[in-house]
Parts: sequence; C-alpha cells; structure tokens
Amino acid sequence: MPRVTFTAHLAAIGPPDDTPVPGATVKAALDAVFADYPRLEGYILDDQSRPRHHIVIFVDGARCSNDNVLQMAVAPSSEIFVLQALSGGRGESS
Repeated sequence: MPRVTFTAHLAAIGPPDDTPVPGATVKAALDAVFADYPRLEGYILDDQSRPRHHIVIFVDGARCSNDNVLQMAVAPSSEIFVLQALSGGRGESS
C-alpha cells in the first residue's frame, strides 16, 4: 500500500507517522487518510477539492504540480509526502 507522510504541522491534526493506506491515486490515498482524520481535509484541499496553494505534494521524491497531482497514479510501493508552506516570522532588524 502507498505510504502517506505529513509535515509536523499537519501531523498535529492528522496521522503522526507515515501511514500505509489503500489507493491507486493520490486522491484515493488522501481520501483514506481523511476518513480517519476529517479535519485534515480542510487544511489540504480547498472548497473545490483542489490542493490549497500553500500545499506541496511529492510522490516518490518528485514534486508534483497541484493542477493534476490528485489524479496521479501511485504504486503500492509509492511514498506520498504532503507539505504545508508556512510563512511569517521575524525579519532582520537594521
């Protein structure tokens, strides 16, 4: 089964470790995670069921375009990494 891993921020509301899930596409794998962690879906997908702009998904080490990542086929040995870009913090003082 493909394995899904989330960054620490997302893992705080989703699975804390990499998780094997059924699914032949990225969407099917994520849906399997969302079934157990429904709050996570709103952090990753927008109201049109597309990845949010600040979400980046890697499949087997390759960064995927958010335009078609959900339809991508995955193998039973695939690794899916879901990252959320965070911004903010302190800038340098002069």
